[in-house]
Amino acid sequence: MIPLILHPSCEKGPITAISAQIHGTLDGCNAEFRIEGDLSRVKIPQHRASGREDDLWKTTCFEIFWQPVGGAYYREFNLSPSSRWACYDFDDFREGMRDAPVSAISFSSAASSNELLLKASIASDLPDPAQVALNAIIEDTDGNIQFWALAFPPGKPEFHSVDCRTKKVDRSI
Repeated sequence: MIPLILHPSCEKGPITAISAQIHGTLDGCNAEFRIEGDLSRVKIPQHRASGREDDLWKTTCFEIFWQPVGGAYYREFNLSPSSRWACYDFDDFREGMRDAPVSAISFSSAASSNELLLKASIASDLPDPAQVALNAIIEDTDGNIQFWALAFPPGKPEFHSVDCRTKKVDRSI
C-alpha cells in the first residue's frame, strides 16, 4: 500500500492515515483504499446497491484518475463506501466531461471502529501505460472536508492536476 498525504491547507481530523494501491488487470484494474483513525467521527455513506451516481465527491469517497502516458485525455473514477460509483472521461484538464463506459465495478469493504478497507474491481477499457492518481475525500461529522492524495500541485487541492498522477501502471506487465 502507498501512503496518501493530507493537503497542507486541511486541518487534522479524525483520520490518521490513508493508503491505497492499484494494479492493472486484463479487463481494467483492481484498487484498494484503507483509512485509519476514529471512524465514529467520519461521515461514511450507508451501503446501497452498487450503481452509477453523480456528486459522490461531496462526502467521503475515493478517486482514481487514469491518464495514458503522454496523453491529455483522462478517466476519473469516484468510488463511495456505499458501493455507488461514477466514471467520467475528460478531453483535457476539466474539459469535455462526459459519462465514461464501464462494464462492471464490484466492491467489497470491511470496517471496524478505527479502520475502513474498500476494494474495487473495475472492468473498463483503460489505456496503458498510464499515469494514475489515487485520492480520498474525507468528510467528518462536523462537516469538515479533508483531501488526501499521492501528491498535490501548489495551491488549493486540485485532484484533476497531472501533478497528482504519480503512480505508473502498465497492464501489460
